[in-house]
Amino acid sequence: MNATLERVFATVLSALLLAGAALLAGCSGTQLAPATEFVLLDGSRQSTKDLRGKVTLVNFWATSCVTCVAEMPKLIATHQRYHGQGYETLAVAMSYDPPSYVVNFSQTRQLPFKVAIDNTGAVAKAWGDVKLTPTTYLVNKRGEIVKQYVGEPDFAALHQLIEKLLAET
Repeated sequence: MNATLERVFATVLSALLLAGAALLAGCSGTQLAPATEFVLLDGSRQSTKDLRGKVTLVNFWATSCVTCVAEMPKLIATHQRYHGQGYETLAVAMSYDPPSYVVNFSQTRQLPFKVAIDNTGAVAKAWGDVKLTPTTYLVNKRGEIVKQYVGEPDFAALHQLIEKLLAET
């Protein structure tokens, strides 16, 4: 192997190792939730900082997403089960979802949690450039992302994790 090829190989290998280390660090539960501002359906705003002190499920979804619609009753049940214990749910509608569809869905399903519309896509971008729905993040009381789900979570395991996080001080 010539010297140039060896340098290229070493550079690529180093980049892969760094990327792997970053990925593992992100899985450790120490990655802070990105500082973002959510615009809720009622026009009010909520920031990531406002979530501190609560265990929060941030769910990126769309009314056109079959899996999102199918998991919504389980998200509602989870919210109702743990809300009184310091648990919040924040459903973030994707930028391509027409706001009127989101409002209609929220009203007809009587969603008991906060719903935000990500009109510009900036929130999805900040949370790891979310493109697939549903993508869900579980954030602990310190504002750290503990778990990310792409697709519907295993709700029994999710409930165990929520209970563990709620018990933390």
